[in-house]
Amino acid sequence: MGKETKVEEYTVITQRTFSDRKRTNILKRAEQLTIVFLLPKVPKFISPNLLTLIGTLGSGFVFLAFVLGTYLTNGYLLLGIIGLGINWLGDSLDGRLAYYRNIPRRWYGFALDIIADWIGIVLIGFGYYIYAKNGTQIIAFAFVALYGWSIIISQLRYKITNEYSIDSGFVGPTELRFIIALILISEVLFPGSITYLACLITIVLLIINTIDSLKLLKLGDLKDKNQN
Repeated sequence: MGKETKVEEYTVITQRTFSDRKRTNILKRAEQLTIVFLLPKVPKFISPNLLTLIGTLGSGFVFLAFVLGTYLTNGYLLLGIIGLGINWLGDSLDGRLAYYRNIPRRWYGFALDIIADWIGIVLIGFGYYIYAKNGTQIIAFAFVALYGWSIIISQLRYKITNEYSIDSGFVGPTELRFIIALILISEVLFPGSITYLACLITIVLLIINTIDSLKLLKLGDLKDKNQN
């Protein structure tokens, strides 16, 4: 009976906490379980806005890791993994905490989340720009631009379908953090590999964005036909 009660409680919390968005990413189940586990443990004095700030500071920590890796030793890049973890904590819990506490500010939170995401990715991209060598800095610019494109796609999809999703199929922000963490580890073990891996992830982002953009245009065309 105790187990059934816990399952029911988890279902209620999940429905309330994630009611504003649709998730399709690979790590969806594990991520939601972790968030539901952490939410009751967040101290009362920590607000959703403070969590957003913490998430942005996490991106700043990744930026710092790149700077230290540039001017000291690339072993400092591993600090970026801690920064990505902090970023996930703040970015994943801020809006969820508001819904969990029944104090959601839907449009304010929506706007703040997008702004914080953009600032965060610019910090990470700028950090890599400083670290990059021999003209490969353009990869950092391309990565930030393509991530910005994916943000625009998510907003346009929301406008057309009235269904908010931050994922591109099976890949979402959490998966991207894991990929960046693996790239940082690879660079420490095999110096210079970051250039090739960053180039690869940029190409993958370009392909995903192109496919998502074509799907978005089809959705827009279909909505136009249904309204006529």
